[in-house]
Amino acid sequence: MIEVRLFATLRLGREKIIYLDSSQFSTAGEVLNHLTIDPEEVAIFLINGKHSHLSAHIKDGDIIAIFPPVGGG
Repeated sequence: MIEVRLFATLRLGREKIIYLDSSQFSTAGEVLNHLTIDPEEVAIFLINGKHSHLSAHIKDGDIIAIFPPVGGG
């Protein structure tokens, strides 16, 4: 099982925390595709609390946190 935590605008129309079957995904980018999140919508991508990239391999038990760019000023 993979736990995906979405933040801010990425939660719109989605759950805050999503659990996915780890056997269905091999890379972080595949998770984004499954959730229909455009990579350009992602500013920070963490796997188990560490900055990562979309080509990173994921495994059972991983926790993925996805943050969009923050606007304002």
